[in-house]
Amino acid sequence: MEEVELEAFINKADTLLIVDDNMINRAVLSNIFDTEYKIEEAENGQEGLDILAKKKDRIAAVLLDVVMPVMDGITMLKKMNELGLMKDIPVFLITAESGTDFTFEAYQLGVIDVILKPIVPYMVLKRVSSILELYASRRKLSSELYKKQQEMLAQSRHIAELSAGMVESLSVAIEFRSGESGEHVSRIRDITRLMLKETEMGEGITDEEIELISLGAVMHDVGKIGIPDGILNKPGRLTKDEFEVMKTHTTLGAELLKSIPQMRENEAFDYAYDIALHHHERYDGRGYPEGLKGEEITVEAQIVSIADVYDALVSKRVYKDAFSYDEAVRMIKDGECGAFSPKLLSCFLKVEPKLRQIYTGKSYSHREEKK
Repeated sequence: MEEVELEAFINKADTLLIVDDNMINRAVLSNIFDTEYKIEEAENGQEGLDILAKKKDRIAAVLLDVVMPVMDGITMLKKMNELGLMKDIPVFLITAESGTDFTFEAYQLGVIDVILKPIVPYMVLKRVSSILELYASRRKLSSELYKKQQEMLAQSRHIAELSAGMVESLSVAIEFRSGESGEHVSRIRDITRLMLKETEMGEGITDEEIELISLGAVMHDVGKIGIPDGILNKPGRLTKDEFEVMKTHTTLGAELLKSIPQMRENEAFDYAYDIALHHHERYDGRGYPEGLKGEEITVEAQIVSIADVYDALVSKRVYKDAFSYDEAVRMIKDGECGAFSPKLLSCFLKVEPKLRQIYTGKSYSHREEKK
């Protein structure tokens, strides 16, 4: 909140509402306060409620009579309670009514003070002004707390953005090391976000969680930083022993993320850790490192798994040329590149035409692909 807006918020409540069917009483009360406040007048409770409906943010207090036609003061108090107005607007009953039962009911309904008629100007001024000063101080304190809260939220967002930026930079650097352009991690993030937003895989997951999962997806291959160059960039097929080393990038990645204190404090940590560790698990249980199967594999790890396979197929790598989109889809459907849950595969096929736009930067139609 800007400083000018803050000041406006503090000074917004600048009006007293006087509700009394007697014109002389309204005039006396108005004369007491009109040098400090703007004045609104009503002849009964219904008129008072109508004014509150239009100007409640400007009303500093209500000076309320009890016995009035159309709607009396007690009924107006009950209506104000129903509308939740009593907590922010102090109400003073200024009335000729007296008695223990009446006073008890008035205070039960939330009035700040009961002032008996006939009106004694200096007494009314003192009692009302004292309460209004307390309310003004409370509004000022609330606005200052709001301002501090907004500053802290802005700092938190800035720190989160810096953290996310550093993590993404690290992931991109690792991709460059393995001979990639660095766009791989961005594409995995975008594919993950799209599948969560536009398919059943994202059911029950909030937009905020989707963004955290997408950030976690960026870090799926962070463990490759610990894989020797000779294996990471080998142009030919890996030997059995070399593949065993390559497989350790999952556990290395999870341990690396866990070893960074700032990463553990990041809201995306749990997703990032799970994805790094489990994005090579298979639905049939023949994946690694833990041999998870079926629904033991989390939604986020399943999505990154198929996103990673798709991106590897349609992208040129040191050990292969890029496959066409149609060929990549066929290979995934035929189980040549892993085992995926029927639900995941169905969702993937549903949005795959949109995935192509991530690579081509233009809208896609099946007709264009056939050409």
